[in-house]
Amino acid sequence: MLWTRWLVLLLCWGATGSEEQADERGAVPAEVRSDSRRERSPPPVEPLDFGFVPAAVYDTHAYYEPGSMGILFHMVHAFLYIIQPNPFPKDLIVKVIQQNMGGIKIEEWRKIDNWVNALLPQWIQYESGFLICATFGVVFVVLIPVIAMCFCMCRCCDNCGGEMHQRQRKNADCHRGFYTASLVATTIFIIVGVLIALAANHNISSQVKSTRRLINTNMRDLKTFANNTPAQVDYLTAQYTTAKNKVLSDLDNIGPLLGGRIHIQLEKSVIPSLDTALRMAGAMRETKEALENVSSSLEVLQDGVGKLQASLSGERASLSNTLSDPACTNGAVSHTCNTIRSTLSQLGINADFSKIPDVNHALANVNTVLKTDLSNIVQKGYASFNDTPRLVKEQTKNIVAGVKGMLDKIGAEITGFSKMFPVEASLANFTIFLNERHKAIESYYPQIDQMDFYRWIACVAVLCMVVLVMAFNILGLLCGNCGYDKQASPTTRGCLSNTGGNLLMAGVGFSFIFAWVLMVIVTTLFVVGGNVEKLICEPLANRQLFKIIDTPFLVHPEKRNFLPGMLFQNPNIDLTLGGMYRECYDNNGLYHALQLETMFNINSFLNRTVYNRDLAKVFDSVQVDLQGITLLEQAGRDNLINFANSGIGQIDFQVYLTEVNKGVTLIDLLSFCSDLEGQADQLPRGALENALRGHASSIRFIHREQVVPLEQAMKYVRARSTLHQSVKQLQKTSNDLPVKVTNVLSAIDAAEYLIAHNASHVVKQETKAYVQGLVGYFKQYTEWVKNSLTTEVAQCKPISNIVDSMEIVGCSFIIDSLNTFWFGLGSCCILLIPSIIFSVKLAKYYRRMDTEDVFEE
Repeated sequence: MLWTRWLVLLLCWGATGSEEQADERGAVPAEVRSDSRRERSPPPVEPLDFGFVPAAVYDTHAYYEPGSMGILFHMVHAFLYIIQPNPFPKDLIVKVIQQNMGGIKIEEWRKIDNWVNALLPQWIQYESGFLICATFGVVFVVLIPVIAMCFCMCRCCDNCGGEMHQRQRKNADCHRGFYTASLVATTIFIIVGVLIALAANHNISSQVKSTRRLINTNMRDLKTFANNTPAQVDYLTAQYTTAKNKVLSDLDNIGPLLGGRIHIQLEKSVIPSLDTALRMAGAMRETKEALENVSSSLEVLQDGVGKLQASLSGERASLSNTLSDPACTNGAVSHTCNTIRSTLSQLGINADFSKIPDVNHALANVNTVLKTDLSNIVQKGYASFNDTPRLVKEQTKNIVAGVKGMLDKIGAEITGFSKMFPVEASLANFTIFLNERHKAIESYYPQIDQMDFYRWIACVAVLCMVVLVMAFNILGLLCGNCGYDKQASPTTRGCLSNTGGNLLMAGVGFSFIFAWVLMVIVTTLFVVGGNVEKLICEPLANRQLFKIIDTPFLVHPEKRNFLPGMLFQNPNIDLTLGGMYRECYDNNGLYHALQLETMFNINSFLNRTVYNRDLAKVFDSVQVDLQGITLLEQAGRDNLINFANSGIGQIDFQVYLTEVNKGVTLIDLLSFCSDLEGQADQLPRGALENALRGHASSIRFIHREQVVPLEQAMKYVRARSTLHQSVKQLQKTSNDLPVKVTNVLSAIDAAEYLIAHNASHVVKQETKAYVQGLVGYFKQYTEWVKNSLTTEVAQCKPISNIVDSMEIVGCSFIIDSLNTFWFGLGSCCILLIPSIIFSVKLAKYYRRMDTEDVFEE
């Protein structure tokens, strides 16, 4: 029933964690068609925050520090290593188990003989150290009573120290001192052995309470494990809502998201064409301004040049009249007057703007074109194209509603599937089972305490045998040394000295009585405890024991692995006890530790639920019709054509530039004035000189008031921002104007064709990228579930703690203490032999003799 509950629990974990192994669907590069295709990666998926799985806090600390007893434990381990230095016989044990599990029948004697002949020598070789020591113990047990009987019979025959006669020797004091010191040292070592055994005996009793603590904390951890797991499972299930809400949010914003991406891909061709049309609208306004500048500048120049021509003509006539003065007929004066008269023809205009045709016709046509606001028409095209997200949202309304219903169905399937298994009821039963087992274990505590008390009494009684011998030895040494009189002869020794010798002999007698009994106990405990330490505890500590259990085909030639065969009746699953222990020791999830992914068809569940391919199929039917988008109305097209036919191209701009680049006058009037004044300086002072100077002043005035403004209007300073620049701009605009308008209209037509006919390709690719983004949220959820199941859900540290606790109780508490007990007791048994010898030798120097050697002087 326990394993049934466990499997039900694990099934729930598997169902909840089935979002783990989604069939990975990589991002397919999207292709966007304008003039050519290019690969493009899908947008990055926004990371989701699923929070933290409710963590379980376990109380068990499966660690034991023996303290000062650790020194004794290490001594025993070192002794056992000396006795048994061979490595753990993994292969031998595997062969033994496989032979026993291979179905050997009792009647197949030949097969049994072959098995024994093959494996027994190997086993004897491995156990050689224990066999030698056990043989020594058996020999000790057998020989001690025999030696005791022989010793008694020998003493009865006045041999072996039984004769009550002591011969006098010169070195008697040295012998007595040597035997005394040796007996004291032997007694001390035996007492140390007794103390070691007594400490080991006490350690077992004191650790019984720690055993209860480990049992209580392990039981409490198992309850925490059982009680916390449903909340963790519910949390995993509930976090589907996080991914679902994010997907719903993206569905609600399908216009900006999907429509925006479609808009971005199409605008690479659409926006440049609209920008060209918008620039052409700006060119219309600039053309109008340029024509107006040319027209107004031409009027100004024509008027100014006419006035200048009149002024120069009047000044030229006036100067000619002055030169007709009779004073100009005299000698040198006549030469100067003739020189001046010859330059009068230079006082005239150079640039003649009266012949330049006006631009009023072209200006009128442009003004007519500008009555239609092309910029506003282009802005409508922008607005119509920018309305793509709204069109997408409107046209995918039914699909979004269907997907939302699908998501609700998926959530209901996940919840329903997790509720198919009675997790809470099973865990409640498991908790009740733990409580019952805990109470049953606690009910044994009085019996355990009573048995431990009896064990403690038995061990103390055994040690009391040694203590009794030591008591006789110590009392014998005290009485013998205190009552010993050097001056007294062997026959006249005092009562105290004689009592000391008798106590030593009593210790010898009890040594013979107890030694073989103690050795039986030591040998038995040594064989059992030593082999348990070498064959169970030591391989359990270094995990060699797991390797034996995990050996393929150990229990049956057709069953590969033992653990999955026992748990899941499927021995072919690659699950080992060692691997499970390591996962639980690292506090990973039980789902991962037991490799439950091999037990459940997670992919089928994913295809039916979270990772639903129907979602992609629904979006495959997305058809976004963008034919309603109009980039340029017919009025805008007519406007562009009318602008191309406005007559700007028929204007002869070179005539304008030729006249503008000419000087206003035929000669520099300032130079003419300077020359005129120079000529006047050559004349004698008088009316003629003054008249010439007056004409120079008048010409300067004409230059200042009329020529300079005309030059500025034509060529200099501001002129380059009015007439000259306007003519240049009009010339640039008019160059191939019909071709430019045709190119603009062709670009608009190509963009509208792309929207009308090729947008479906863009929609398909962007829809695919959009769906990948939605699926990416579910992938995040499944990956998070996978990681949570691996490391956070149903953390199985209590299972490894149970194994570690069993190792601590069985090996550290019991076996190590048991081995320490026989180690101390065994040393006492061995040391009883020299104690017997030294006591018999020393008793001769303390007991009162019947006869002694007499020396005559």
